[in-house]
Amino acid sequence: MTLGSLPATLRDAVVNDEVFELRPDYGALLFVAEGLRGGPTDVASDAALAAAEERAQTLLEERPLDEVPQIIEWREAYRSFGVKPRQARSSVEALIRRAAQGLRRIDRLTDLYNAVSVERLLPIGGEDLAGYEGAPQLVRATGAETFETVASGEPTMETAGPGEVVWRDDRGITCRRWNWRQCVRTRLTVDTVDALFILDGLATTGRTGLLEAGGDLVARLEDANPGVTITSRLIAPPDPHTEETD
Repeated sequence: MTLGSLPATLRDAVVNDEVFELRPDYGALLFVAEGLRGGPTDVASDAALAAAEERAQTLLEERPLDEVPQIIEWREAYRSFGVKPRQARSSVEALIRRAAQGLRRIDRLTDLYNAVSVERLLPIGGEDLAGYEGAPQLVRATGAETFETVASGEPTMETAGPGEVVWRDDRGITCRRWNWRQCVRTRLTVDTVDALFILDGLATTGRTGLLEAGGDLVARLEDANPGVTITSRLIAPPDPHTEETD
């Protein structure tokens, strides 16, 4: 499939050069999934999270979290734009830390991608395309972009710090601090039908790891959503040995 034949959400997706300057080893694998069946946590998604909890427990029995290469890399990536580990953690580190007490069951789609995130040790985000405006862009914030969130149970609007790495669309920030916290406007719900999934990878994960994690997610989505249509795009710096995969 050529770039021009992809859905506009994927075709026009951008990772800004300033992000690659921070982390030349970064790659993003994006999926558009159409025809999903949203809904509350079900038997399959609960089982997926239970398996992920066991995976996290085994990992932490083998070594401290501070020694897991993927966690170390994301902490370094956050430091590159001025965020210390105690200020904010990558989504995958946050999930692994929660796994000891039990991962939150949210909805069947979010449960599935959270399970893959823990199993594959990389951040994954899911966005409801019904709330999305334009194409995804990974940029360094100017400080003027808006972020719709909830504070003390009330809707509120925030802005990112200048230079912060954020995913955004034409309306505003969809995820702050690379993969730390998603906005309310585009989060998946029990009513989601069409979604964008974003997998973030650094050097230890590599392109091979990104594609394997993507294959895992696709298999789970197809199994749980018969008839779903899934299209993908890999965005990464040029590699003489690996061509961009659509």
